[in-house]
Amino acid sequence: MTRLSSMGPQAPLDLSASRRSHTSKEVTKGVPTAIVYCEGNFGQIDGKTANGLVRHSQAYRILSVIDSRLEGRDSGQVLDNVSNGIPVLEDIEAAIAREASIPDTLIYGMAPSKGKMSPTDREIVLDAIALGMNIVSGLHEYLGDDPEISNAADAANVTIRDIRKPRPSKDMRLFDGCVSEGKAIRIAVLGTDCAIGKRTTATILARELNARGIKTVLVGTGQTGFMQGAKYGIAMDAVPPQFCCGELERVIVAASRGDEPDVILIEGQGALSHPAFCTSAFILRGGQPHGVVLQHAPKRAHRCDFPGMPMPGPRSEIALIEAFADTRVIGITLNHEAMTGTEVDRAIDSLSRDLGIPVTDALTRPEVHLGDMVLAAFPQLRPAPLAAAE
Repeated sequence: MTRLSSMGPQAPLDLSASRRSHTSKEVTKGVPTAIVYCEGNFGQIDGKTANGLVRHSQAYRILSVIDSRLEGRDSGQVLDNVSNGIPVLEDIEAAIAREASIPDTLIYGMAPSKGKMSPTDREIVLDAIALGMNIVSGLHEYLGDDPEISNAADAANVTIRDIRKPRPSKDMRLFDGCVSEGKAIRIAVLGTDCAIGKRTTATILARELNARGIKTVLVGTGQTGFMQGAKYGIAMDAVPPQFCCGELERVIVAASRGDEPDVILIEGQGALSHPAFCTSAFILRGGQPHGVVLQHAPKRAHRCDFPGMPMPGPRSEIALIEAFADTRVIGITLNHEAMTGTEVDRAIDSLSRDLGIPVTDALTRPEVHLGDMVLAAFPQLRPAPLAAAE
């Protein structure tokens, strides 16, 4: 099966060289250090967890990425043609050899469609545990429930963090509508497919709005957001459907009360039109967003992992979203996979003209365009002008 890449070799070569890296350089000293394991998948769709962590991480200081295919490359260059100083190395031995001490954590940086690791991956996890490293995993199979891995962790006195493991069902709540009581404007970042860059766009938009003095909180809905350090969120695809809307409402309300933001961004999952996923429906119902930013990959011919399913266009996805929920799509953001810089320009021009809404690319266009998109839809967020001194 041919897998489309959403970054890396297919990123436009003429767009990103002058842009600053999106990797967080402001990770607090003293946070855990981490190696990200992504053998055979870094820069590809199934490596989206590693891709996201390299671009942004507050919870861990990322030291290196393991993928023997790309050994010796700079991970930022692989993703965005911008060096970030995080190398891609051949194996765990090479990753440890370059450090003065054993890193704190091994992060399983892949999100395979089956949600399970291979026998080779299992040996890597056990090797890391034997070296005294904690394990972080976003898989659907919970490593802490695996007797061999759990016993090895106990013997080595290390921890296993299963990001996708939900709260006990007895603690889950049903939707009751209290999400509408918050004062913050809620914006969901949805997409026309899975693994299309929704989380990356949401992260960049949150940073841009906060830089403008518009207090913004990002609510994560997948495993990568938690690994990056999201304060609020749930792994929606691991929550029983009956509770998805209520559990998302719970964390949105917690963000509203805890941080009193002006804007709450809700990370999207899947696509509303995608028959294999239902999480977008829960996000629209449970999150009750006032607006939606829609991520789209113009050159993607078929759904990720589904070669028999042609990609929808943004117009049909917008119509479906706005018919399904009491909301409006306020703009389009592009995933520029397989596109040249000229093609990105043309897509932005044609889509904005045809759809009558702003269009940008979060990674290859100025971030101010993302902020302007939100302010055009919600002008009440604009800071009040200072009164002239008499």
